[in-house]
Parts: sequence; C-alpha cells; structure tokens
Amino acid sequence: MDQPRPAAETARRPGGVQSLDRAFSLLEIMAEAGGEASLSQLADSSGLPLPTIHRIIRTLVGNGYVRQLPSRRYALGPRLIGLGDKAAQMLGTWAHPHLAQLVDDLGETANLAMLDGDKVIYVAQAPSPHAMRMFTEVGRRVLPHSAGVGKALLSQLSDEEALATVRRTGMPAATERTITDPDAFLTELHRIREAGYAIDDGEQEVGVRCVAVPVKGAPSGMAVSISGPEARVSWKFVDRAAPIVRSAATLLATDLNNQS
Repeated sequence: MDQPRPAAETARRPGGVQSLDRAFSLLEIMAEAGGEASLSQLADSSGLPLPTIHRIIRTLVGNGYVRQLPSRRYALGPRLIGLGDKAAQMLGTWAHPHLAQLVDDLGETANLAMLDGDKVIYVAQAPSPHAMRMFTEVGRRVLPHSAGVGKALLSQLSDEEALATVRRTGMPAATERTITDPDAFLTELHRIREAGYAIDDGEQEVGVRCVAVPVKGAPSGMAVSISGPEARVSWKFVDRAAPIVRSAATLLATDLNNQS
C-alpha cells in the first residue's frame, strides 16, 4: 500500500507554486492508482485536507483535466489526452538520437515503448538500414505478455501487479512460442530482473527476435528494444546486444531527467 506523502512535500516543491504543485500531485496520485481515485484516497496519499482537495478537484473538473464518475470517484479527464499525445511526440524527438545510435551500433530496428493502461504502446522508432527489417507502427498497442518491451516493462512491477495486468488482458498465444501460463510468465519476469533484459523469441511475431531493456530511473515507465529476423538476431547477437541496449537505456533515462 502506498505510504501517504508528507503534507509539506505535497504542498510545495522547490521553486514551485503551491496550488500548482498540489494539483499536479493529485493528478499523479490518480495516475498511480490506475487513473481514478476517491477523495479519501487522495487525502490519504497527499496528506492534504479534504477542503483543499475539494477546491483543487473542482478546478480540474471545470477545465476537463479530471471528471467525476457516477460512483463519485474522480478520474483523469479527456483534456489530458491531447497533452499526452503531444508529450509522446516530444518523447520520440528526445529519444530518437539514442535509438539511432542503437541502429548504428547493432544494425537492427530500435523501438521505444511505454505502458498505456494494460497494453504497450510504441512511441518512437529508428528503422534498420537492411532491406528486410522489422517495422512496428508508432502508436501501435500490443498485449505486454508476448512482446519483449512488454515483458521488460512488467518486470519493473511487483509480481502481484504484473500478474494482475496479464490476467486482465488474458494471455492469448500470438505464436506457438508465446508464454500463456501465469506461473511460467512469473518465472520469466524473475529471469528478466536477474539478467537485466527481456527477450521476445518469436513470441509476438514468427521469425522475429527482440532484446528489450527497461529504462530505469526515467520519469515514467518505458523500455527500449532492438529487433530483427532470427537469421540475423542470433543468440550470439543477443549476448553482444544486451549490454549495448542497457547502456542506451541508461543514457536515455539521464537525458530525459535532464529535460525534466
């Protein structure tokens, strides 16, 4: 269970405007809670008094950034979608030099992906120069259990959160290699955490192998991957690529935090 944030921490960040700090904190709490929360949850997590939360929430609702549900809980509002789309575009711009460097180093297509609810969304890509290459449309959403980036992202959650995610989405077989058993998937997550990278061994698409690494320390959860046909992305290639992709993920996290 999340620990309540100290009221002073929620109320003011260094150099911040108190009311804005509080509004952003409430939005972040809602996001961390899965997109919606009750007033009591917001109060417990923020440490703010209920009258203050009421005032802020009314303003956010009035501007479309929060909406009230029939259950009287509050959820992230539709006006955030446009901001999120624009932020994703900017993220792609910031990430592209790192993805392009991966392509230069390894010769295969590089992707950046994030969790979007219970699915994975691809937000940026640098294509391989090979005539036969992997292409995943930016904006495409896939189930996380069968994708290298999805497994890398879920490995950053607790076992309970990761299993709850794949149980909500189901674990359909995209190929005959897709992991469809929750216990086997949990074992795979433990391997990923120990190794520091995930592998999609033809689990999303037949004949495609992918190496994916979580971008640890980034402002939000994301993963970087390199993927290509099995004929080129051999297991020897995987051993060589894994530390290079890990290094790219570290550099990207540093760059994004500097942008923040």
